Amino acid sequence: MTVRLIATDLDGTIVRSDGEISARTVAALTAAEDAGLLVVFVTGRPPRWMKPVSDATGHRGLAVCANGAIVYDLHTEQIVQEHPMDAEVARKLAEAIREVVPDVAFAIEGGGRFGHEPHYRAKYEVPADVVIADLHELLDRPVTKLLARHTTMPTTELLAAAKDVVGDLASLTTATFSETDGLLELSATGVTKAFSLERLAAEHGITAGEVVAFGDMPNDLPMLAWAGHAVAVANAHPDVIAIADEVTASNDDDGVALVIERLLA
Repeated sequence: MTVRLIATDLDGTIVRSDGEISARTVAALTAAEDAGLLVVFVTGRPPRWMKPVSDATGHRGLAVCANGAIVYDLHTEQIVQEHPMDAEVARKLAEAIREVVPDVAFAIEGGGRFGHEPHYRAKYEVPADVVIADLHELLDRPVTKLLARHTTMPTTELLAAAKDVVGDLASLTTATFSETDGLLELSATGVTKAFSLERLAAEHGITAGEVVAFGDMPNDLPMLAWAGHAVAVANAHPDVIAIADEVTASNDDDGVALVIERLLA
């Protein structure tokens, strides 16, 4: 195939278990750009978590963040596109999920703001300006992502419980399959990693058949299904490995770099 775009997830794909991106992977991504390929990071991370990636990779190009809800310019560190969920829809979703999972707690991302309910226990580090408030106050404006967390229910159970009540009101996914606590991510209907990546590719006259995509978790599935060549890292979730055209080495063993080096050889 003719490759014109490389799309890669970050955490668990090119970001190693120690939280770093290896020099070899950075060199491979740089070589791909130098060869004229478009390199796009496609991640569930919000923009506020992108600075370390931007620093490590030389502030190049664009990133699709928040599972497709945001396109972020790594050079200027500015949001250039945003596809939020309507606040009223988010409120209905939260209420519906809480009816079937009473102990669930919610958090939101949107407009540069992260907030959560008082009983929400953040899985990751929160910003200093976090907003802690009840759901009504948090959902007073559109959000790019609604997070639902349960500290004792495994992700698989939480996902199963929420799936029917969410229906087609939102795009529902997860980037973790913890057996000790569940975390779901909801975006506006139709907004996935594939949604924004396809639009971005089209702006550059690039078709799906010219895209190689890398991933490891269920939130990568739409992107991998859309791309002409889907690559799973060895540590990927079984559902990701099942649909991949190729399985490369793990994130800790420079799996993405191995494939890019082969493509450029």
